[in-house]
Amino acid sequence: MKKQDEFLTVLLVEVPFFVLGKGELCQVIELQCSLVFLKELSELKNYQIKTYEEAIQVIEEVGLLPLAPLVPDFPALNTITTPESWHSDTEYDPWIWRTRFSVDGVAGYGKFIKKKSILISRDFLPYFKVVIGHDETVEDRYQKGHVSREALNLYRIIREEGVIDTRELRTRAGLRDKEHKKVFDNGILELQGAMDIVISGIKEKINAEGEKNGWSSTFFETYDSWASRNKIASIAVDKGRAREYIVNHFRGFATDKAFQKLQKILGE
Repeated sequence: MKKQDEFLTVLLVEVPFFVLGKGELCQVIELQCSLVFLKELSELKNYQIKTYEEAIQVIEEVGLLPLAPLVPDFPALNTITTPESWHSDTEYDPWIWRTRFSVDGVAGYGKFIKKKSILISRDFLPYFKVVIGHDETVEDRYQKGHVSREALNLYRIIREEGVIDTRELRTRAGLRDKEHKKVFDNGILELQGAMDIVISGIKEKINAEGEKNGWSSTFFETYDSWASRNKIASIAVDKGRAREYIVNHFRGFATDKAFQKLQKILGE
């Protein structure tokens, strides 16, 4: 049965049979549409997926999908997929999907919230950018003491290069040595936490025989560059209205426990 047929069935069953004016009928139809949509979302929290295409559907409908649990009673990529699919190096491997979402422009990917890896859908990304990010440039925030020198330097290199992998970025920033790893990691987390940069892909480490050898290297790109390439426009709303838009979305399907946590994350 197609979605349209399912909707008509629900509408016919649930709407009492009595004479309605044109305006009243429109209101009933809008109400039924909302109920069906919210029902689908509430069921999605326990939905188990297998394919990349199914994962895209989850991201688009939920809006925010952490890789690992971040909010109680809320979907995460590793809770809606099977454990054996992870690191299977197959088309069903969510570990491979995580950067493919960003490469394909399906979702913004990075450690945007509480230093945890997060996927945010295209539709909601501009609103999260307003809530989590800043109106001022990285340089202006640095002048006010709100950005570290290391983060500023890393940002400038990423902006200059367009897209750059971790190894090259550490070398360019003079942070290649092991004793500088923590400084580098903190700077990258700082920039991701303000949505100044995103993870835009990975680069496989290949040995002389052309085989995978060791861990892949992450590619970084400024948010503005990635959003522009993927035709995601910024929005002209203030932080309060952007937060309200996101909160109202979650209010429709999140459990009370999850909703309270999400409100706290977004700043009450």
